[in-house]
Amino acid sequence: MPPRPFTIGRVAALTGLTVRALHHYDDIGLVSPSQRSHAGYRLYTDDDLHRLQQVLLFRELGFALDIVRDLIDAPPEQRRAALIEQRATLQSQLRHGEAVLKAVDATLQTLDGDRHMSTGHDNEHLFDGYAQFRNGEYAREARARWGDTDHWKISQTRTARYSKDDWARIQVESDAITHAFLDTMQRGDPADGETAMALAESHREHIERYFYPCNHEMHASVAAMYTADLRFQAHYDRHGEGLAGYIEAAVRANAARHGA
Repeated sequence: MPPRPFTIGRVAALTGLTVRALHHYDDIGLVSPSQRSHAGYRLYTDDDLHRLQQVLLFRELGFALDIVRDLIDAPPEQRRAALIEQRATLQSQLRHGEAVLKAVDATLQTLDGDRHMSTGHDNEHLFDGYAQFRNGEYAREARARWGDTDHWKISQTRTARYSKDDWARIQVESDAITHAFLDTMQRGDPADGETAMALAESHREHIERYFYPCNHEMHASVAAMYTADLRFQAHYDRHGEGLAGYIEAAVRANAARHGA
């Protein structure tokens, strides 16, 4: 026996939408009940409910009604691509939220007297999660700047799959490259020397392996931000003064060596 269709009142109760809103969705062709009762009342089938569920999801994700209509009527792979991108964004927001929550808990413990600001060992944990604050800021700027590019979409798809352990491993590898750059600079090796350029190539391969396709020309463009943006410069120079400029120069030399 096929499932009984839902009346508009029951759908309104299930979804929290008003009957007026459901009528509006019907009027604009977004979600229209497929059946009518003998008395002429609108009735929603299972297919109608599945369509409505997707409409509400896309609306919750911030899509305008006209875009939702286009997505709902688009092939499934297009809807899937849109959801994968949104999922990656939500995961980034979740990581940022977890970092903020960690900072709130650390502050509450301090205010409650469980930790003392004068205790050096404990103070090491005061800024747990603050790196993610910067990452959240960079992520918002990156989305605004590159959100329509294929590289951004590839990066979001890849990073959405990473677990906490994956991120930890990626960070360890990134830190190792940074410290190798620092050792090379402090040893006095030139930025266009073989050692520095080999590290620049490792840096490029790291980006390409974990985030997005990064040819030598793009790598040089990315590295240009290390000195053009004071926050990136500070991120590298906190390891050693001049490191941001050294890495950029090494990347530019390596890119030129490869014809970029």
